[in-house]
Amino acid sequence: MRIIHLSPHCDEVGNGVVNVAVDLAITQREAGHSVGLVSQGGSMVKMLEDRGVEHFCASMTLRHPAAMFAGFRSLSGVLSEFEPDIVHAHMVPGAVFARLLRRRFRFRLITTVHNAPQPQAVLMGLGDRVIVVSAANLKSMAQRGLSRHKLRLVKNGPLDSPRRPHSAGAIDRTVLRRPAIVSVARLFSQKGIGDLIESFAVIAEAFPDACLYFVGAGPEREKFEKKASETGVAHRIHFVGFVKDPRCYLRQADIFVLASHSDPFPLVIPEAREAGCAIVATDVDGIREGLEEGRAGLLVPPSNPAALAKELHRLLSDAGELAAWRERARTNLEWLRMGRVVTETLAIYKEALAS
Repeated sequence: MRIIHLSPHCDEVGNGVVNVAVDLAITQREAGHSVGLVSQGGSMVKMLEDRGVEHFCASMTLRHPAAMFAGFRSLSGVLSEFEPDIVHAHMVPGAVFARLLRRRFRFRLITTVHNAPQPQAVLMGLGDRVIVVSAANLKSMAQRGLSRHKLRLVKNGPLDSPRRPHSAGAIDRTVLRRPAIVSVARLFSQKGIGDLIESFAVIAEAFPDACLYFVGAGPEREKFEKKASETGVAHRIHFVGFVKDPRCYLRQADIFVLASHSDPFPLVIPEAREAGCAIVATDVDGIREGLEEGRAGLLVPPSNPAALAKELHRLLSDAGELAAWRERARTNLEWLRMGRVVTETLAIYKEALAS
């Protein structure tokens, strides 16, 4: 099978959409398929090419007419050269351009909805098959008018990602102060960063050795640093910045927290489970599914710092409870591995080609 993935870029900056596209491209190539990836470029181009995936540089956007035309022409040239059986679009501009070119080049168009709440996500319905990454997203897209016969569920499974070496290695000789509460997320409000800062401030006095570590970059870092400075425990709240491989932080964490207000199916939840973190996360979208309805981690209501603080206090107060939740996180990880994702995705390709 000849497969082209369309991704906004291939920079290693913690973008889940990009990471899924790169993971699929490499693992499908390893499975014996001819695979290319079209993006505006980035730091993972060399890794893709070293693993046998062809990279084609094109910037796809719907914002400016001249840029739209240039991107459309570039994609048309790639399709003419590569002659794919499947084009798999991971973002809206790619889906729109590919749909316009589909009849000319006679491929099947697969799209993946990585973020169903975004208004433009309905345009991913242009695909012959539309993959969603959580049951919550499937329900959402069906309610927004996408034909149910097109929708296919493939939950994210980043474990064994080709982007990650088997050994996470050291973290530049940095050792986290314990007990360590770690969150890996982009620094913006939708991820509930402010809620977690408030929760930590509530429990900080009861646990004077505890520290909070935010691993990730984002547009609202200054805002959250200011909020932390107002808690009185700012010296125990650390903004680490973006880390290429956060597993080394996860392996040192006592508790992993993801306080998102919404989240389709974050890749970091399986990674935190594999690392053996006790997990506290919000009961939203794909987070609930990644934690198996609460069997693998504690679920709290979103935008509720008091409820989050209560669960953090409970785990830090009881070593046995903490150990039990660490063990529950590690249990039943096979379904979160890339092998399952690739198998299910290839099955969808074959179904589309046979239709």
